Amino acid sequence: MREAQVDGLRIAYQRTGKGPPLVLLHGFFADSRVWRRQLGDLADEFDVIAWDTPGCGRSSDPPNTFRMPDYARLLSAFIDGLRLERPHVLGLSFGSTLALELYRQKPGMCRTLVLASAYAGWSGSLPADVVEQRLRKTIPDLDLPAAAVVTIYNVPGLLTESAPRPLVDENAAIMSDFHPAGMKAMTRALAEADLRDVLPRIAVPTLLLYGDQDVRSPLNLGHDLHFQIPGSSLVVIPGAGHLSNVEAADLFNAEVRSFLRSTN
Repeated sequence: MREAQVDGLRIAYQRTGKGPPLVLLHGFFADSRVWRRQLGDLADEFDVIAWDTPGCGRSSDPPNTFRMPDYARLLSAFIDGLRLERPHVLGLSFGSTLALELYRQKPGMCRTLVLASAYAGWSGSLPADVVEQRLRKTIPDLDLPAAAVVTIYNVPGLLTESAPRPLVDENAAIMSDFHPAGMKAMTRALAEADLRDVLPRIAVPTLLLYGDQDVRSPLNLGHDLHFQIPGSSLVVIPGAGHLSNVEAADLFNAEVRSFLRSTN
């Protein structure tokens, strides 16, 4: 792990490989470890950087008032601090909405967008009653013991019931290290975010990746984003749930590699 100081917060990150920069943005109950298979496989062709979102992993917790624009401003400063020139930006779940907010603020910063298990924010992709239900459930759950949180959200949820036991256990170990305060800020940020107005303005190559068994951001959300984002590509990963980068890593990596090569 490496560390950077950005606007008074400690940001931990992993970095490996050589080539065009590829920034990886994880989702809920995760940190940069969830990208282990991408860091290992894509580093032969890309300079791969996976951060721990503020409030996750070894990064500092942000103020509890942090919302998606704040995360994006911090991400922009992080990218500038590492002197990454027009990186490819790959975001999963919360990370996908963060990537869209980064594009809203700095459209010239991103070379491409890869949006996996993506939302235009919960408020931008889900009915208002579903957003409210998720908030009412998730926020109190974050005060439960880590083992209980893993039981509720790991399987089914982030992974499918057919996921191999080693993957389930590996993800459970990562989830168990979540920061309650950090996750509450992330949850409220994602719930309030509505990036629908950004979608038709996206002018960089964009790939959408969805597992066909995803119960958190189901495939119909992918079809909607595909319709709204000009020239975007939609790839469906069979048998995968929300963490398609974990559950179907080889196919996920192959699709990302092929897409990024096609944009050079």
